[in-house]
Amino acid sequence: MPELVWLNGEVQNLDGAVVSVRDHAFLYGDGLFEGIRSYNRKIFKLDEHLARLYNGIHYLGIEMKHSAAQLKQIIVDVAKQADLESAYIRLVVTRGTGLGLDPRNIDRTPNVMVMVSKLALFPQEAYETGLQTVLVSTRVFPAQCLDPRLKTIGRYVSNIIAKNEANRQGAGEGLMLNCEGYLAEGTGDNIFLVKDGVLKTPDIACGILGGITRATVIQLARNAGIEVREQFLTVYDVFEADEAFLTGTAAEVIPMVGLDKKKIGCGTPGELTMKIMEMFKQEITNGTPY
Repeated sequence: MPELVWLNGEVQNLDGAVVSVRDHAFLYGDGLFEGIRSYNRKIFKLDEHLARLYNGIHYLGIEMKHSAAQLKQIIVDVAKQADLESAYIRLVVTRGTGLGLDPRNIDRTPNVMVMVSKLALFPQEAYETGLQTVLVSTRVFPAQCLDPRLKTIGRYVSNIIAKNEANRQGAGEGLMLNCEGYLAEGTGDNIFLVKDGVLKTPDIACGILGGITRATVIQLARNAGIEVREQFLTVYDVFEADEAFLTGTAAEVIPMVGLDKKKIGCGTPGELTMKIMEMFKQEITNGTPY
């Protein structure tokens, strides 16, 4: 079956879908998005993604016409029509259509998209041997300027700049700091460190996105009796770590074995990292069927 998109009530082939050039997200980045995975015809953490989306809709004052329950059913229906065993589902909700910054002067009927497609962020070999990363100069948005819990479209231009920095250095991923110099996140993923059997990850207050996969890993680890600390970390913590890995909907769980051409731990995927990866593989067997 072809990759499909539901756009404002109409299901069509992905390549044929169009949105107005006056869409407020196209003009100003004024919209929200979610990336969701499905595995073996089950949509992973769908309710959690929808909760984050609708929290953002409420915060931004977008006049959404569909309830969370209605959008959930739309997602399930489109996934069923696309007929992919496993897929990457992208949701986009924009404020509306019209030229001009002021929302009072546009058609505030949101443009809503549900795309069912495929996405592979990293090559399979990277999951086996681990990623080499670099520290980039681009900082994450300060929380006092834009709350990091908002998955806004416009926010990600800084992540793209950071990714280009990493690409120019031939690295698999770039690590970003916040404006105070604390460790924040990758360009499209959250970071975890392992030290003496303790799992550490930057606190949300560092300006990071509260990732769904991040939260899943934290819960899986705690259920397994692994101590997890959400705290303020620095680059020094990366270099003294025994292991490290990254998490994200697109990235899933992937080992991180080097930073700026220096080894992290032994320079190979660590034992606890591999355990977390295996627990995550078991967890994704759960989900909303289609």
